[in-house]
Amino acid sequence: MNTTMKAVRIHVYGGPERLHYEENVPRPVFSSDDLLIRVRAAAVNPVDWKIREGWLQGVLHHNLPLTLGWDVSGEVVEIGPEAGGFTVGDEVYARPNIERDGAYAEYIAVKASEVAPKPATLDHIHAAAVPLAALTAWQALVDAAQLQTGQTVLIHAAAGGVGSLAVQLAKVRGARVIATASAVNIGLVTELGADEFIDYTQTRFEKAAKDVDVVLDTIGGDTQERSWQVLKPGGILVSVVSPPLETVAAERGVRSAFVFIDPSGEQLTAIARLIDEGRMKPLVHTVLPLNEVRQAHAISQGGHARGKIVLRVAD
Repeated sequence: MNTTMKAVRIHVYGGPERLHYEENVPRPVFSSDDLLIRVRAAAVNPVDWKIREGWLQGVLHHNLPLTLGWDVSGEVVEIGPEAGGFTVGDEVYARPNIERDGAYAEYIAVKASEVAPKPATLDHIHAAAVPLAALTAWQALVDAAQLQTGQTVLIHAAAGGVGSLAVQLAKVRGARVIATASAVNIGLVTELGADEFIDYTQTRFEKAAKDVDVVLDTIGGDTQERSWQVLKPGGILVSVVSPPLETVAAERGVRSAFVFIDPSGEQLTAIARLIDEGRMKPLVHTVLPLNEVRQAHAISQGGHARGKIVLRVAD
């Protein structure tokens, strides 16, 4: 077996010019409870370029050079002696441990517990668009907020990778969804199931929404600060960007939570079931080859992608 592979790595932190497409990168060494996955597609997420720029050096423990990318769809090619539940050739998807090398490569080693069978109704491109965003939505709305039937949830950036899946998951949970996005996305967000649409470029959402049970903050900053105003007493603000201030929550008689997602093959299995039942679907903004990763990062940093940016690694 060839011991090298093609991969995109950074050797120092910085701008997109630090992304290097290399052809003789050592294949990952995998542990006894790992699967070696041949990568067919990998998605690009904001956390990728934040790590590339060095924002998370104090939070994560990476060694350089580092392969980025933590959304993957592909096939199992090798199985560790303690990695049960899979066979060689299985089509799988995962959001791997973010402290290990990622999926901008021909092969990746992932713990079996972080892997799930790929949704049967999706190709690898669309399957790669699911794990990180869907797990974020699940752990924010189901685990942290415990969203219930009949509750109202305000979802910011509802046309984005996380937001678009969160809208659909909230409807699966039986909630009423208020979605913020720009006017160009009203048709898309309504199709996904949003009950009410707020064009944030024309209307301040805190003037249009009130008595909300749950706010899903995917933006942070001023948007997060203004979100306190729309919550009903006892409601919860869940951010996937930055921890909301607990002191502000206490003053307002509401709750807060911050979600930095954990890998979960079990949750991805449940998500795949919803996708195969036609109750959720990923949105793909654009597909680029692996060697055009710099352009993919530029699109992600622009902040206006409808759904996910996906890198085609192999056919």
